[in-house]
Amino acid sequence: MTRSAPSPFRRRQRRLLILGIVLPAFAGATALALTALSRTQVYFYGPSALPSPQMLGDREVRLGGLVEKGSLSRGEGTTVSFTVSDGVAAVPVEFDGSLPALVAEGDGVIAQGTLNDQGIFIAETVLARHDENYMAPEVADALKATGEYEKYIESRRQ
Repeated sequence: MTRSAPSPFRRRQRRLLILGIVLPAFAGATALALTALSRTQVYFYGPSALPSPQMLGDREVRLGGLVEKGSLSRGEGTTVSFTVSDGVAAVPVEFDGSLPALVAEGDGVIAQGTLNDQGIFIAETVLARHDENYMAPEVADALKATGEYEKYIESRRQ
């Protein structure tokens, strides 16, 4: 006994059923991936471009610039406070932890954390330059945008 070929109607139903399962599954996987990426993304800001605490909410960001001279102070235990500036604006930073040895006044720094309602940046991580001639590209771009980069380079030559 030979089997007859499936009718075109059944083939069409099968294709629609497969598309009805595959397309929503693909859309769901894409939505999950995009959601995961948006939660792990950390934006970089210079002090003059840092949004208000209300705009940031509890979102973690990176703040980069130069440690203002005379602003680095050590509190009780491992608490350290300093001010990050780009020559236009300055943001106070508080950090509780071991500060990298290369963090010094007048040098570039990147702090990752959140901005509280009082406008104080609470850093979870502080990154320093690698050597005396290195500056993170993000910090250099932020300083160039405010016109402070040339002053910084000139002060390093003296």
